[in-house]
Amino acid sequence: MTDQEFEDSLQALRPRLHRYCARITGSVLDGEDAVQDTLVKALRAHREGTEVDNLEIWLLRIAHNTCIDHLRRGRRQVVVPLTDDIEDRPMPQAGLLAVGFRTFLQLPELQRCAVILKDVLGHSMEEVAEIADCTPAAAKSALQRGRKTLRHLAEMSGDVLVPLMSAADLQKIRTYVQLFQRGDFDAIRAILAEDVKLDLVNRLKLEGREKTGVYFTRYAAEPKWRFSNGAVDGQPAMLVFDSASGSEHPSHFVIIEWRSDEIAAIRDFLFAPYVTETTDWVQTA
Repeated sequence: MTDQEFEDSLQALRPRLHRYCARITGSVLDGEDAVQDTLVKALRAHREGTEVDNLEIWLLRIAHNTCIDHLRRGRRQVVVPLTDDIEDRPMPQAGLLAVGFRTFLQLPELQRCAVILKDVLGHSMEEVAEIADCTPAAAKSALQRGRKTLRHLAEMSGDVLVPLMSAADLQKIRTYVQLFQRGDFDAIRAILAEDVKLDLVNRLKLEGREKTGVYFTRYAAEPKWRFSNGAVDGQPAMLVFDSASGSEHPSHFVIIEWRSDEIAAIRDFLFAPYVTETTDWVQTA
C-alpha cells in the first residue's frame, strides 16, 4: 500500500476513530486531539515498514493507548462503584447516543472501552480484547458491568456543561462573534497575534498573522453562515449555523484561544462534521 493509499484509508476511518476517542476521553475536543495523535503514530509506523492485517483494529489499539495516556496525564479517571448484578443485554443505540460524554467518563477504563467498541462500533468480543490488550473473559466481564452502570447513570440527571467564563472572556467571545456577524474580518485580522495558529481540523494548519488572515475570505464569500455565542464541552465557542438548511443544530463550531487581548489560536471544525454531529453544545447570551 502506497503512502497516499494508506492516508486515504486513515481518513475513511477518522469518524469511527473519533466516536471512540471522544467517548473514552469524555470530550469531543480531547477526542479529536487523540485522533490526530493516533494518525501521526500510524503514519510513522507505516513509513517505518509496519505491516497490518486489520487496519481498523490496529488503529483502535493505538487510539486506545493514546486516550488512556491522555487521561492519566490529566487525571480525569473516575471510578464508579459497581453492584454484583450483571446485565447481559446490549445497550440500545438510541440510549447510547443519548448518554453524554461525561457520563461515559465515569466508567472505569476497560468498561468504557468494551461498551464503546461493542455497542457503539459493533466489534466482536475477540476484537475488543485485542484492542484493549486483555483476555476475552475480562473484556466480556467489563462489557457486562459497563452496560449495567451506564443504565444506572442514564436514569440520573443528564450532563450539564456550563461554560466557566469570566466577564472579560465572555466579552471577548461576544466581540469575536459580533465581528463575524457584521463581516468585519479586517477588525478580526487586527487582533490576531503575530504568531497566531489556525487549525482547520481535517484540512490544514497555518501559523502566523499573514498566512492565517486569508482564512477569513472563505466566510466573507459565503453568505449562508449564521453565527452565535455558545459553548462546546463547556468551553466558549462560536457556533456556526447553516441558514440554508434550516437546521437548529450547528453546522460546525470554532474555538478561540486568547493571549491577553490578542487571538492566539483558532480551531475551526468546518471540515470535521463527524465532531459536530456528536458534540455537547449550548447557546449562550
